[in-house]
Amino acid sequence: MRMRSMRTAAVILALVGGAGLGVEAMVLAQPGGAPAAAAPTGKARVAMIEIKGKLVEKPGPLDWLTGGDMTMRTLTGALRQAAGDASLKAIVLRLKDAELTGTQVQELSAAVAAARAGGKRVVVYSDLYDPGALMLAAAADEAVIQAGGAVSLPGLAVQEMYLADALAWAGVKGDFVQIGDYKGASEMMANAKPSRQWDENINSLLDSLYGNLRAAFKAGRKMDDAALDKAMETAWAATDEEAKKVGLIDTIIDLPDLGKHLAKGLGAETVEWTDDLGTPKGGGKMDAANPFAMLQMLSSKPEHTPKRDTIAVLHIDGAIVDGESGAGGLMGDATVGSRTIRRALSAIEESPLIKGVIVRIDSPGGSAIASEMIWQGLRRVAAKKPVYVSVGSMAASGGYYIAVAGERIYVNPSSIVGSIGVVGGKLATGGLMEKLKINVVERTRGPRATLLGGMTPWSEADRRLVRDKMVQTYELFTKRVSAGRKGIELARTAEGRLFTGDRAVELKMADKVAPFDVAAADLAKSLNLAEGAYDLMDYPGPKSLGELIEEMLGVSPSASLLAPVGRQAAEEVGVTVLGPRGYRALRASVAALLQLRKEPVILVAPSVIVGP
Repeated sequence: MRMRSMRTAAVILALVGGAGLGVEAMVLAQPGGAPAAAAPTGKARVAMIEIKGKLVEKPGPLDWLTGGDMTMRTLTGALRQAAGDASLKAIVLRLKDAELTGTQVQELSAAVAAARAGGKRVVVYSDLYDPGALMLAAAADEAVIQAGGAVSLPGLAVQEMYLADALAWAGVKGDFVQIGDYKGASEMMANAKPSRQWDENINSLLDSLYGNLRAAFKAGRKMDDAALDKAMETAWAATDEEAKKVGLIDTIIDLPDLGKHLAKGLGAETVEWTDDLGTPKGGGKMDAANPFAMLQMLSSKPEHTPKRDTIAVLHIDGAIVDGESGAGGLMGDATVGSRTIRRALSAIEESPLIKGVIVRIDSPGGSAIASEMIWQGLRRVAAKKPVYVSVGSMAASGGYYIAVAGERIYVNPSSIVGSIGVVGGKLATGGLMEKLKINVVERTRGPRATLLGGMTPWSEADRRLVRDKMVQTYELFTKRVSAGRKGIELARTAEGRLFTGDRAVELKMADKVAPFDVAAADLAKSLNLAEGAYDLMDYPGPKSLGELIEEMLGVSPSASLLAPVGRQAAEEVGVTVLGPRGYRALRASVAALLQLRKEPVILVAPSVIVGP
C-alpha cells in the first residue's frame, strides 16, 4: 500500500485512454446521410458543454465561495438529466485541451449513452484528438474535428526506469523486503531490470488495458480488428482528412459552421445554444472590491451540513498517510490523512440525515497504519449505515485495503485494482556520503536505534525483524480482504498482482462494472430514497479561506525539503522532460519513498500513468 508509484519505476502507459466502454453506439448519423426531412422548421435547442484541462473528481476547497469548476459528478449528472429534458435536442461536448483518464472516459461514456437513450444527439467536438478524446467520441453520435486539426492514436507504450545501477554508482544501496512475489513497488530502486514476476504482472495488466482500449473503438466505431489495426497504423499522427478516411472522425468543419451543421442534422432552421448544462451553481458571493467583506469571508466557516436525506461521498484520492490530509506533499502531490478521514467519518456517523456512504477511491495506497485506521472507521460506520465503494482510476494496495470495508465495490473496466502485498525498505546513503567526502558520525542509544538509520544497509538480523513485521501486516491485509470479499481466492489475487476492473469482477475482487452514478443510484434504491429526494454531499468538507491560507503558508515536509522557488523550478524541468502525467507519477514515487523515513513497512502499488 504505501509504496505507491514505485511500481517498478514509473510505468508510463503512453496514450492509453484505456478501456472498454461497454457502450453500444447507435449508427452514426453522417452529414447528408439521413432521410430527407419535409422542411426545416424552427429552432433546435442545443447544449454546449466545455471540458477544459483536467476534469476534477470533487469540489475544490474554495468552491463554496466561487462556485468552482465543473466536476466529474456534475458533468455526468447533467448528461443524465438531459435525457429527460424534452426541450433539448442535442448536446455538444467541446474539448479544450482536456486531460481525460481512461476511467473518466468510461464514466462519461455511460452518461453519454443515457443521454442518447433519451433521444438526445451527442456530438464531440475538438481541434486535437488524443486517445481519451477519441474514446469519448466513439461513444457519441458524431465525432467532429476542427478543420486543420490533428488526431493521435499510437497505441500503448510503457517506459520503466530501474535505478539500482545508478544508485550503486552514486554510493546508495536500495535495501528492500517485500511480501508478495508480484509486488513491484520496490523494483525501481532495488533492481537493474525487471524480475520475472513483475514482467508477468505488468504484461498481464497491459494486455487487459489494451484489450479494453480496442473494445471501445470496435463497439463505438463499428470496426473489426483489421479496420482498427489499419486506423492505428495511420493515426499515430494523422491529419483531419486521414483520420476521417480510416473511420475515427465523422465530420471536418470550422467552428463557426457547427451550428448550421447541427441544425441540418436536427431538421431545424437554426440552433439555439445554451450553456447551462453542467455549469456549477452557487458561490460567487464575495465582493472582492470590499475589504471588509473579504475579511469577513476570511474568518467565516463554509456551510457543510445536510439539509435533508443525504448520501455522503467520502473521497480517498491520493497517497494514504498518517495524520492530516495535505493539498500538496513533495512537489505538490495531494495526500489522504487518516486523521482527516476519521474526523469526516465521525461526522457522517453522527448525522441522522446521512443515510449511507459511497467511498470514491483513486489511490495507489500508502501507510499500512493509516489504511487500517480508515478501514476501522468505515466498518464502524457500516455497523449503522450502508457503505458502498466506487473505484476511479485505482484502488491498489492501501486503496484496496480500504475498499474491502465496503458492502459492495463498483469499478470501471480500466480501474486498476489489487496489489495485495507489502513492501518495506530504506536507501542506505553511506557510500554516497563517502563519495562526497562527507564524514558522518552516527551516535545511537538502544538496541534498535540504527534500524531505520539511513547510513548503512540492514544486517541479516535487522532484515529478519523487518520481514517479520511485514508478514504480520500482510496477514492482516489478507484477513481484511477475505472477510470483506467472500469467496475470493487469494492464491489467484494476492501477492501484489494487479488487475483491471473487469477482471477484478471475474475474480470476486469487486461486484459490478459501473460508473459512480450507478453506484449512487443503487445505494439510494437500497435505502428507498426516490430520485431527486436526496442530496449527495462530499466529505471531507470544504475549508475556510483562512484555513486554506494557513495551510498554504505553513511549514510542511515538502517546504522543508524544497523551497517554493526551487519547487517551481523542479516542476518546470520535470514537466518538460517527462510530460505532465509522467512527472506526476515520478513525484508520487519520491513522495512514497520519503514516507519510509517514518515507517519501515509500507503498502503501496505501482503507479500507472495513462496519458499522451
